[in-house]
Amino acid sequence: MAGGAAEQRRLAAVVEGWLGRPVLVVGDAMLDEWRFAESDRLCREAPAPVLTLRRRISAAGGAANTAVNVAALGGRAVLVAPVGADVAGDELHDCLDRAGVWDRTVNQPARPTPVKRRMLAGNQILLREDSGDADDALDANGVGRLLTALDCATEELRAAGGEAPTLVVCDYGLGALPAPVRAWLVTHRERYATVALDAHDLADWRGLAPTVVTPSFAEATRLLARAAGARPAPGAGLHLDHPDGDPADGPSELTVGVAPGGAGPHRAGSTNPTGEPTAGEGRVAMTGDGLTVTGTGVTVNATAGAGVDRAVLAESRLAELRAHTGADVVAVTLDTDGAVVGGADGEPRRSHSTPVPASHAVGAGDAYLAAMTLALAADAPLPTAAQLAQLAATITVSDTGTCVCRREDLLVALDAPVDGAGHRALVGTGELAALVAEHRRAGRSIVFTNGCFDVLHRGHVRYLEQARALGDLLVVAVNSDGSVRRLKGPDRPVNPVEDRIALLAALACVDHVVVFEEDSPAGLIETVRPDVYVKGGDYPPEMVPEAPLVRRLGGQVRTLGYVPDRSTSAIIDRIRAHGQEPQQEDTSLTSKPS
Repeated sequence: MAGGAAEQRRLAAVVEGWLGRPVLVVGDAMLDEWRFAESDRLCREAPAPVLTLRRRISAAGGAANTAVNVAALGGRAVLVAPVGADVAGDELHDCLDRAGVWDRTVNQPARPTPVKRRMLAGNQILLREDSGDADDALDANGVGRLLTALDCATEELRAAGGEAPTLVVCDYGLGALPAPVRAWLVTHRERYATVALDAHDLADWRGLAPTVVTPSFAEATRLLARAAGARPAPGAGLHLDHPDGDPADGPSELTVGVAPGGAGPHRAGSTNPTGEPTAGEGRVAMTGDGLTVTGTGVTVNATAGAGVDRAVLAESRLAELRAHTGADVVAVTLDTDGAVVGGADGEPRRSHSTPVPASHAVGAGDAYLAAMTLALAADAPLPTAAQLAQLAATITVSDTGTCVCRREDLLVALDAPVDGAGHRALVGTGELAALVAEHRRAGRSIVFTNGCFDVLHRGHVRYLEQARALGDLLVVAVNSDGSVRRLKGPDRPVNPVEDRIALLAALACVDHVVVFEEDSPAGLIETVRPDVYVKGGDYPPEMVPEAPLVRRLGGQVRTLGYVPDRSTSAIIDRIRAHGQEPQQEDTSLTSKPS
């Protein structure tokens, strides 16, 4: 149980660390339109239902939904994409504004905004109408304006965050990323610290050297088929075949659930296929014999015997996918089967999904991509990034609509405390600077204090309430377990840091709690630059070791007296003394009937 809590806290710390991370998203943006209807009869002209429209919802789709997920997860998202000067484009701008995405899209009057319209009855998708395709190409002027927007957005993010931004490329074959734009991104790769690529045709992006690519099984198979070239001799193992020319593709979707036409995940002896029912790609399905995977223009034959599935096939080719894409990390999404992820260590990692109706999973791949990118940008280990990406995709699929994973939902799933205002009380050192900057822009004064807070008592609470009254918000820095041992001795702390920070975060007077490993909070003081630094004690502020630093940074130092006879050491001494008192044997229970 304790191990599980520690693991969740470790994952939550990564989510805390990516807050305010600058991310530039570029690619095929579109509008998702959901039309919910009712039907209680068939029309006389044909065996088709008569629909009565009840409500309509618009949402950002494609690259725009990836940007929305980045913003919802706590990143600083900027979207650069061509958008039409039409009603759909206006609605897309509204979606971006509501989500807090920095809208740096480029208006294209002669090019319509791509739209996916879904008609549903009883939560069942009856049909989907797509508009916008690769034939709607950008003209030379549009390409030039898009490149200017990319250059300006990159500099804008660097100036705002003080670091190289992260780049996410969403290429779904709808013409937003023609050859000159791809060449510009490859040429300027060094301007981005982390690069994530989600592309239907990965071969178009040779030379980008992405940090991570997230192909579907069909996309990965297509790339390997092209790389394989000639057909190998029979019995040579896994075979990949691909015809000349690819079908036109739309945005890929990570489908978490039962594929249409299938009763569930494939089992030996079943004739129901499972796979990725993306209309443009066709079905990628496993046949009942468990030996063959087929898709539009793609056939994969495995001779390893019964029980071979897509996850096994993907795992066997991770190294080749990394070599062909130049990516550090490859995450092959497998819809009903989760994902297979591989990095430089050559160790494949599996994650699993939750079966849901297909209408619940539209855009779950965007949530996966956003969380994976933010985690890697925050220097999370690959297993952690893979866990968070799958969790983000899974918790978004609770209802019909385009999936968006919110930061609060992810933290709740990790049992991490979230305060009533919707912002995290427990923060990481990496996000603290961004949080403080936001508070300062809002004109708030910041009070900062630090301590072990080993056994929280009345004296602590009064001290923190008094500290909070000195400004608009209170940041409390807590010594880690190792730091407490160095300061207090090997028998301290009594309570582990996860318990200590949970209690502090629950106090109404505490706005943010951060853990630090060092013996001195000097580094955090330089990050926060508090307006008021508070220490407990009856000595004058001049005796506080951190006073010169605080004053040099423009802050003031205050000392607050403790409540008499209320100290952690005194409480621990009383508990230990009580435990050492001889206990008289209580025989009263033995004389009474049970």
